[in-house]
Amino acid sequence: MSFMPRHILEERIGDFGRPVHADHLTVLRRPAIASVLAGGPVEALSGMAEVSLRPVGPGQWLAVSQSLPGSLLAESLAAALAGLGAHVVDQSDGFVLMHIAGPNVRRILAKCIAVDLHGDVFAIGQAAAMMCCHVAANVARVGADAFEIAVPRSYADDVFEEIVEMGREFSLTSAFDDA
Repeated sequence: MSFMPRHILEERIGDFGRPVHADHLTVLRRPAIASVLAGGPVEALSGMAEVSLRPVGPGQWLAVSQSLPGSLLAESLAAALAGLGAHVVDQSDGFVLMHIAGPNVRRILAKCIAVDLHGDVFAIGQAAAMMCCHVAANVARVGADAFEIAVPRSYADDVFEEIVEMGREFSLTSAFDDA
C-alpha cells in the first residue's frame, strides 16, 4: 500500500477560484524547519544563505528555509556547528509555516497575539516565541507588512481557522504557496 502525502490543512484550503486580496494568508507546503540546541551563540549560522534563524528560548532556535529540503537543512546546520556541542533536529514535518501579509496584518494579528508588532518595536528580521491564538508559536516579521508564523502541526488547524476568522472583516484570503 502506498500513502499520498497530504498537508494537515489540505481540507481547510480549497481552490475556490477567488482572487487574492490585499490581506492574504499563505500556507507553505514544504518549508524546511530544524530545531537547533546549543549551549552558546551560534554565529557560525549567521552567514548561511537561504536560512532564517529564529530564537525560541535560551540556547534554542528554529532554522527556517523555503528553498532547502528539510534533511539538507539539518545536515548543513549540523556541519556548520560541528565541534560546538550543538544538536540539530529536522522538524519540517512537525511544524506548519504560515505567511500573512497585507495592509491590515497588524490589526488582524492584534486579535490573537498580545505582543506589540509595530515596526518601531518589532523590526523586520526579528522573531520571537509567543502565544498566537492560544498556541505556542514562533512569529517572525519578514517584511514591512508581512509575518511568518510557525506552529506545531497538531495545532495548525486551530490557528489557521482562528486567523482566518480574525481576518474576515478585512476580506483575508488564504491559499497554499503553490496555488
